[in-house]
Amino acid sequence: MSQFMIYGANGYTGRLIAREAARRGLKPLLAGRNRDEIGALAQELGLPRRVFDLSNANEVARNLAGVAVVLHCAGPFSRTAAPMLNACLDLNVHYLDITGEIDVFELCHHAHVRAKHQGIVVLPGSGFDVVPTDCTAAMLKQRLPDATSLILAFEAGGGPSPGTAKTSIEGLRKGGRARIDGELKTVPLAWKSREFVRDGKARTAMTIPWGDVFTAHISTGIPNIETYMVVPPKTIQRMRWMRRLQPLLKLGYVQNLMKKKIDKTTPGPSEQRRSDSGSYVWGEVRNAAGRQVKLALSAPNGYDLTVTASLGIAEHLLQLTSPPVGGYFTPSQLMGADYVLKLPGVQLIEN
Repeated sequence: MSQFMIYGANGYTGRLIAREAARRGLKPLLAGRNRDEIGALAQELGLPRRVFDLSNANEVARNLAGVAVVLHCAGPFSRTAAPMLNACLDLNVHYLDITGEIDVFELCHHAHVRAKHQGIVVLPGSGFDVVPTDCTAAMLKQRLPDATSLILAFEAGGGPSPGTAKTSIEGLRKGGRARIDGELKTVPLAWKSREFVRDGKARTAMTIPWGDVFTAHISTGIPNIETYMVVPPKTIQRMRWMRRLQPLLKLGYVQNLMKKKIDKTTPGPSEQRRSDSGSYVWGEVRNAAGRQVKLALSAPNGYDLTVTASLGIAEHLLQLTSPPVGGYFTPSQLMGADYVLKLPGVQLIEN
């Protein structure tokens, strides 16, 4: 039986990861709660399967028997991360996921002491959230060790998957987040806006609650962190207008209506659209004296990067010949600040 499980393999991103894993000869165990979809994918790829949901702890534990590494791809992680993480801790299984949710990073970080004691790795955010931005933050920290502020931004083309879109809907009700003087603070939606330059052209961007406001602080210790996403100016205006609707956005039936619309209208980017669209990351650090250092990354589409980044981390854990030092890790902590530069199609741009 395979030592590697992809849970949520029938989801948009899970399928991409499963197909690439099979191409690499990894022979992962495909798992999820949808029997028909998991069965069809397992038959297509010639891989073993297990069908279970995460509602029963004993059932989860039984299905993790013999597994050494779980790559958890079934969102929204606000509901699914805790039961899978707890099962991995109980059974000494390395836990990876592809979340970008700040609260999930915080949940996983609470498991650090236990994971360290047991010698297992807990690493959420092993995909586009947050490998390229986390590695950019770590590289900037190396160049300016006394940095006191960090700004990260990204531009991602191709459109979202259904899971990513639903996670964004959940995030609207919580507002924005930023790291201010070492503390994780709630800020208004589209709290700040500014421009970033790519290929000589300005891109408008707004602050969003990206995972690095949690993870980059763990990786670098920098006390002030803001994260931005490139969007059209009209989107910034719309998000600021939506501040007044936040009480409504917290209502369960409103959330459900918005998510049902996503199911009908958001299939996820096609292979052609992914290949035609890339991503770009900006990073800036500044110290108390005002010295500034900048870096940027050019990379493939975020979903394609998620596939290579997450599988690279999974392979690293599967190939270890001795027990690792356990605990909670960010991508740059486990794999090194330059890990992202080893992924296909990623280019560092020095500023």
